[in-house]
Amino acid sequence: MPSLAGKQVGSIGLGLMGLTWRETLPSQDQAFATLRAAIANGCTCWNGAEFYGAPEYNSLVLLERYFAAYPEDADKVVLTIKGGINPDTHQLDASPANTRRTIDDCLAQLKGRKKIDVFQFGRRDPKVPLEVTFGVMKEYIDAGKIGGIGLSEVRAETIHEAVKHADIAAVEAELSMFSPDILDNGVAAACAQYGIPIIAYSPMGRGILTGQVKFSDIPADSLLLKFGFPRFQEANFEKNVPFVKRVMEVAARKGCTPGQLAVSWTVAQARRLGPGATIVPIPGSSTPERVAENGTLVDVTDDELEELDGILKAFTIAGERWPPIFETNT
Repeated sequence: MPSLAGKQVGSIGLGLMGLTWRETLPSQDQAFATLRAAIANGCTCWNGAEFYGAPEYNSLVLLERYFAAYPEDADKVVLTIKGGINPDTHQLDASPANTRRTIDDCLAQLKGRKKIDVFQFGRRDPKVPLEVTFGVMKEYIDAGKIGGIGLSEVRAETIHEAVKHADIAAVEAELSMFSPDILDNGVAAACAQYGIPIIAYSPMGRGILTGQVKFSDIPADSLLLKFGFPRFQEANFEKNVPFVKRVMEVAARKGCTPGQLAVSWTVAQARRLGPGATIVPIPGSSTPERVAENGTLVDVTDDELEELDGILKAFTIAGERWPPIFETNT
C-alpha cells in the first residue's frame, strides 16, 4: 500500500469537491454514505479544500459533521486540504497573515474532529518566497496542528526549490490519459527523485474518460461550462470523442469500465517512474455506487500501457487543461 504523510492509504483515494461544490449538491445523507463507502472500499486518501464551497458548507464543514457522527473513522483516513484564498481580495495569498488565517479557519471549521495531515496552497503565490510561507506552516507542524506541507499545481522548478526549505509530504497534480503533461514536463520525475507522493486529481478527465458524458448531457449551470473549461466547449468536446471511444474499446476488452481503466492507468504510471514513485489518484465520487466503481483497481499490463501510449500519440487533445482565468504550473 502507498504511504502518505507517514500513514498507509489505499491505492485510490477520494476527491471531495463534488460533495460541497457543484451545480447540484448531494444531500448531506448522501455525502455521508459516500464517505462511509470510501472507507469500506479502502479509498482512504481524502482531498478537500477550504474553497470547495461557501464558508458555511465547504469540505471542512462537511467533514466536521461526518466525523462528529462517525468519530471512529477519523484515524482511518489521511486528509489533505487546500487553502490560501484571501477572503477579502479573492486572490491567492501566501503571506504570513493569510497563511495563519487560512489554517486557523480550516482548523476551526474541523473543531478538532480530525487532524489535517497535509495542508497546501491551491497554487504557488509568486509574490511570497516559499521559505516565508513554509516557515509559518512549520509553526503549525511543530505545534501538532497539521501534519505536513503539500504543493498543488506546481511546475518542476518549484518542487526542486521547495525541497530545499521543507519536507514536502505530497504534490497534487492533474494526471490522466487526457492530461499526461506531468509525465513529460519534469513534475513526475521530480516527485520520484525526492520520493514525494503524487496526488493525481481529475484521473478521469473531469468525467469525459468514463465514456458516459455527452455534451448535450452537461448541465447548463455546470462549473465546467460556467468557468469556460476549453475541453468542454462543444467544438473541442466533439473533437475529443474519438479518443474516448478508443479508450472505451480497451476497457471493454478488459471487462472493466472506462473510468476504472482511466484511474488504474494513473496508478500504473508509478512503476514506469521508478522505485521512488507513488501516485494516488483521487477520482471525485458523490454516491456509494460510484465510489465502489471508481475505487476498483484493475491491473494494466505493460502491453496495454503501450497500446494506450499509441492511442495517445495518435491524437492531439483539443483544448487546454484549464481556462486562462486560472493559473497553472505555478
